[in-house]
Parts: sequence; structure tokens; C-alpha cells
Amino acid sequence: MFIRNLITAAAPCALLLGAIATPATAVSLTPLSTYESGVFDEGAAEIAAFAPGVNRLFVTNADANTIDILNLSDQGILSFYSTIDIDAIAQAEGLDLGSINSVAVNSQGGYLAAAVAAGVSQDLGSVVFFDLEGIYQTAVKVGSLPDMLTFTPDGNKLLVANEGEPNDEYTVDPEGSVSIIDVSDGIGDLTGKMQTATFNNFDSDKQALIDAGVRIFGPGATVSEDLEPEYIAVSPDGTTAYVSLQENNALGILDIATGEITSIVPLGFKDHSQPGNGFDASNRDDAINIQTHPVFGMYQPDAIATYEVNGETYVVTANEGDARDYDGFSEEDRVGDLTLDPDAFPDADTLQEDENLGRLNITTTLGDTDGDGDYDQLFAYGARSFSIWDAEGNLVWDSGDQFEQKLAGLLPDNFNSTNDENDSFDNRSDDKGPEPEGVTIGMVGSRIYAFIGLERVGGIMMYDITDPDNPQFVNYVNNRDFSGDAEAGTAGDLGPEGVLFIDQDQSPTGQNLLVVTNEVSGSTTVYAATVPEPGTVLGLLALGASVSGRWVARASVSLLSNGYQGRHYP
Repeated sequence: MFIRNLITAAAPCALLLGAIATPATAVSLTPLSTYESGVFDEGAAEIAAFAPGVNRLFVTNADANTIDILNLSDQGILSFYSTIDIDAIAQAEGLDLGSINSVAVNSQGGYLAAAVAAGVSQDLGSVVFFDLEGIYQTAVKVGSLPDMLTFTPDGNKLLVANEGEPNDEYTVDPEGSVSIIDVSDGIGDLTGKMQTATFNNFDSDKQALIDAGVRIFGPGATVSEDLEPEYIAVSPDGTTAYVSLQENNALGILDIATGEITSIVPLGFKDHSQPGNGFDASNRDDAINIQTHPVFGMYQPDAIATYEVNGETYVVTANEGDARDYDGFSEEDRVGDLTLDPDAFPDADTLQEDENLGRLNITTTLGDTDGDGDYDQLFAYGARSFSIWDAEGNLVWDSGDQFEQKLAGLLPDNFNSTNDENDSFDNRSDDKGPEPEGVTIGMVGSRIYAFIGLERVGGIMMYDITDPDNPQFVNYVNNRDFSGDAEAGTAGDLGPEGVLFIDQDQSPTGQNLLVVTNEVSGSTTVYAATVPEPGTVLGLLALGASVSGRWVARASVSLLSNGYQGRHYP
């Protein structure tokens, strides 16, 4: 385990990538320190939650199956404090605990909640509670494969996304659900305090949902079995939860008071044939080639977050994309291996060449619109973007092809690289490109910013989203060393999994902070998020990362960004 103090070392090692046009409103990220687990490509730093007051980060470590507790100093320096051993807790308490998936802090209650799968992930998992010293308190059974959890703004309820993934043979497919745990009276006695919001009421609507655009396609699955809650974001007023159903390309909307899922909203498809929606589709053309294609993108968000402007709630999504690929069932195929309808694709031979669309991974569950065995349309995973939606799930704004366009200009030699090796130019173009995964929201100065982590090439895209109808790109920061050796641990931060914003009122440094957990490099990096003085010329530093969390604003614009863990109160 290593700690890197970046306060004095940051300037000499920073790579100036470019300048931006609006420095007075652009947030700047300055790296303060990095905690390195020393474990490569085993998920040793995935999700983090912050406990103000005691100034500790709780970081999930899938490799050791622990929660690593890190102190965060008043200079922004990370240091190891202790660890919570999930396997040891399971043995000591007689609990069926498998892998650690996520963590959240209830600052008002002064405790930590952890989502832990069962030993067999299709069995009922648990939420395990600890005090802020890491001492076990109690545990509650929830649904199958609890993958993420978050508190409501008042801290009175804990919501758990139970993903309910099938086994590898696809012979057991548990129902997805959301657990709601009432913690308003503390966690001393949680008997009878948990209810489960299921999708059972929608089972009879399967065909109607499919016709509306919700992807329900698992072999023999009911609606409840097929829907897989990924992440949860709560509205700033605490009444509504938005649940990303990634594989299903949909959002579930939950009435928290009644504990009922009120609607399932299909997110639709991104038309990549339209100007501004292009992408690079091939990893075999030895070039950056962003162009429009006759392809539809499934948004399929991973992390999501919410914020409020002028009394209206908006949902921000990181449109990563995800395929079901199991031994018992797989939906993946490449365009070059399909039979394309000659009327829909008269230039099929050209399209299916490797340097065009031939290498692109698409789903085989959509596209044969007339049932004749060939493909009339093509649907790819993810949208290579982030989006803003209104409270009903209507698209307000999407970043189009901006991510790949920015990366093409800023990282021309490492465009669409993968995250576990350098010298991997264009490696991910046939998959999901930069793969936006994590998102969090914070107010810096008087502006509202979205921080989006790119899982593959790495780094954080920063946008001013104060006006939901007109977000503006402001900065890109990547703390990766493309000249280093990834496996040897000399390539910096790799594979940002989560992004966590810590408001200055809760921060030990008195500054707004961004914490990034990187699952491939196993590292956690803390940044100061500041607005430079007017007239300062900003550069895009090759220093970045990503984590997750939630934040509630101090000002007239209220925010609640969750998509990962943590609960921070003003």
C-alpha cells in the first residue's frame, strides 16, 4: 500500500493538453494525494463513501473483500486507518456474506451501510451496518445481489438496488427489486423496518413494455426477473427515487412513501446516423474515424444522479452500456457476422468490412423488425455520452459525440485506449468507446457541474450543467501516465469506477473535493475542485480519476447526486 502526496509534485508532472474558452466559469481539478493498494486489475478500489466530522473515506476492495478505511487530512492527504474484513465478519456473526459491492454513510446517524451479496449471488444478500470505527453493528437481509445503496436526503431511509442477476447457466434468474429500510429510529432494532419494492405489478404488462421500448429479453424471464436495478438516485425533496435498469435501457420510478414502483420508462435509442451523434466503430482501421453510422445506440446508463433547478428535478445519466453474456445465453455479436437485410443495407458488403462496422458489437435481440432472420436495424451498447432527463424520463439534452471528439483532440495517440494496458490506441472503438460509467454533481462557486468518469481511457469529463437545456464542456482531467507500465503500477490511475463529490462545508480542507476510485489500478485519488480567478488561463491536465457519491447543496439550487454511495449533509 502506498500514499502519494501530490501537493508539491503535481505541477512538474502535469501534462498541459489544451485550453478552454471560458476560464472564469470552468472548474479546475488539482490532485492532492493518491492512496495505492498495490493490487492490479482486481477491483481493489471501486466505490467510496465519505464520513464528515471524522474525515474518513470508506473504500470497497473487491480483491480482499474488505472495506478499506482511509483518513483524509486537512491538507487533503490520504492515509490508511484500518480495514473491515467482510469474511471475518461473516464467520464471527454467522452471516452468509459474499462479495462487497457498495457503501454509504449516514452522517446524521454516524454509521456506515454496506451492500454485500450472498455467497451464492442469486440468494438473498445483506446490508451490513458498521459504526465509523468499522465495528459491526447489525445486518438485514435484502434482495438478490444488492449492488448499490443510498440514503434519502433526510437520512431516514436507506434504498438498496437489488440487481438480481442470473447464474452463468441462466437457469436461475432472481427478481430485481429495491429494498427500503426505515432507519429513522436508528439501527438498533431493524425488525420489521424493511420493505421490498418489486416489479411484480408489471409482469402482466410484458408485451406492452417491450412494445414501448423496454428491453425484456432473458430466456423465459418475467418482467420482474428480467429487470435488473443498477443504481439509485433520489430526488432532492426525498419523495422519488430513480432506478437505472441498465440492461433493460430503462428507468424505474419509485414512490418512496408508498414503497411502490409507479412506472418503468424506456429511454429510447440514440440515432447515430444524425450529425453530432457520430462515433468511431472500428478497432482495426488504425485511425481516429468519428463519423455517423446507420446504428442506434442503447443509452443503458450505469451511474445516475439528480439535481434541481427552479423547482424541477433532472436526472443525469452516464451512458455506459452493458450486454448480457453468459454461458447459458449471450446477446453479443459483431456486425460483420450478421446477415443484413439487403433493402435496409444495400451497401452491406462495405459496411461489414472490419474498418467500417464489421467489428462493432451489437445486440442480437433487436433489429430483425420483420422476423425473417436478417437484420433491418443495428443496436449498439451504450451511447458514449452523458444525458440529462426530466422527472418523467424525457430526454432534455445529450452530449452527442463530444466525448470522442474531445479525446481525439486531447489524446490523439491514446484515443479509445483500454484500461489495463498502455499502447492500446483505438482498442475500445468496436465496443463502447470511452465507456462513461460514473457520475456525480457538485456546486463549485455559483455553478453546477457534472463530473463523468470514463472507465476505459480514464479521466473525468467536466460539464457546467447549471442550465439543463444547454450544458457546456469545461475541462477534462486524466491522471493516467500513458508512458508507464499498467501491470507494474507505473501508469497512474486506471479504470475509474466511482466519483464522489465532497462539498466544501463538509471537507476537511475547506475546499470542494472530488474523490475518484479506480478499480484497475486499485488507487484512490483526491482532487481539489476550484474555480480559478477571472482571467486565469486553464489547461487540461493529464491528471484525473473518478469516484462516486452524493451531495446536497447549500444554496438556492439544491442538488442530490447519487449514482454511487455516500451521503453528505450541509
